[in-house]
Amino acid sequence: MRKKPCVLSAIACNADHDVLSAAFPLLEAGEVEALEWSFDALMGEMPEWFSTLLSVYGEQGRLVGHGVYFSLLSGQWTPEQQQWLHDLGQLAARFSFDHVTEHFGFFTGESFHAGAPLPVPCSAATLRLGRDRLRRIQDAGRCPVGLENLALAYSLADVQQQGAFLDQLLEPVNGFLILDLHNLYCQLHNFAIAPETLIDLYPLDRVREIHISGGSWEASARAPRGRVRRDTHDGAVPEEVFQLLERTMPRCPHLKYVVLEQLGTALKTERQRAGFRRDFRRMARLVQQHDRATTRGSDQLFLPLHPSPGGPVVVDEKLHGQQRQLSRILEAAPTLDEAQRLLHGSSLAHTEWHLENWPPYMLETARRIAQKWKR
Repeated sequence: MRKKPCVLSAIACNADHDVLSAAFPLLEAGEVEALEWSFDALMGEMPEWFSTLLSVYGEQGRLVGHGVYFSLLSGQWTPEQQQWLHDLGQLAARFSFDHVTEHFGFFTGESFHAGAPLPVPCSAATLRLGRDRLRRIQDAGRCPVGLENLALAYSLADVQQQGAFLDQLLEPVNGFLILDLHNLYCQLHNFAIAPETLIDLYPLDRVREIHISGGSWEASARAPRGRVRRDTHDGAVPEEVFQLLERTMPRCPHLKYVVLEQLGTALKTERQRAGFRRDFRRMARLVQQHDRATTRGSDQLFLPLHPSPGGPVVVDEKLHGQQRQLSRILEAAPTLDEAQRLLHGSSLAHTEWHLENWPPYMLETARRIAQKWKR
């Protein structure tokens, strides 16, 4: 590993044979400077060797926890969310997390923990609910807490609002942002936005972590360019994402981690695994070049400042009902036209969801994502 780097090159992992097989030569050579562990994706008992790996990085202050299934902005509080916080508290006591993060948005599906991650209206009600959830995550993890921007957006207006809304959500907990650059790449393509225009919409002084990954293209006759970019994590990192990384790092004064993500299902062959290592090493070179040319801000910036949350959990039954209705329509509608008909006749019509402004190709993308996750 490099001596006292300001910004650390990391991989995202869990106890996945394919990811760890691809990363093993990097780990063995000491090239992986930090680990991001998707702690709520663990199935069954944790292997002892994996626990040892996490402990080694945790003892060096180079282990971060990344949640996937909490469903931060679900309108109702569920037993699954309470259990998630309990499990996080136990893991935080066992391993030394430098910080813990979750995704912006809510999950579709009957329990909101087994479906597709979707955005929500940037409203006062959602803001109040999200701030309450973040306080509880921070209390359970006893460390800085952050949120990751979402790739999917219903409309250009959603894209333009997400950065400022994330800033508002994070402010009361002194939180930070994971800036996922492939998620931005999806929006650059799907909504034809200039890179600098989009980057300027995010609170870059809150960025402590950057994600890069690959994805896939989905044909769409209704999309302006004939296809939609999806954040599926099953492809090599595009050249444009590396370019975004190079131009974005200098604008993030408190950046500490840059993380490569890829699903194990896309790392089955030696050719795919070699490609993963090439992407990591290219990412690491860019990080090192940036590191030599910059001085990172104080690491104390995102320390928790507030006491444990008091009072009952915030819920919003109206939002919960709308989310359930949206989920059911997206998961069951056999065609885009039927999804549009059902939505325009639902309780979401003429509300802060602004579904009247959703381009058909993005609604179709949301429908396909929801139905894929349900299967």
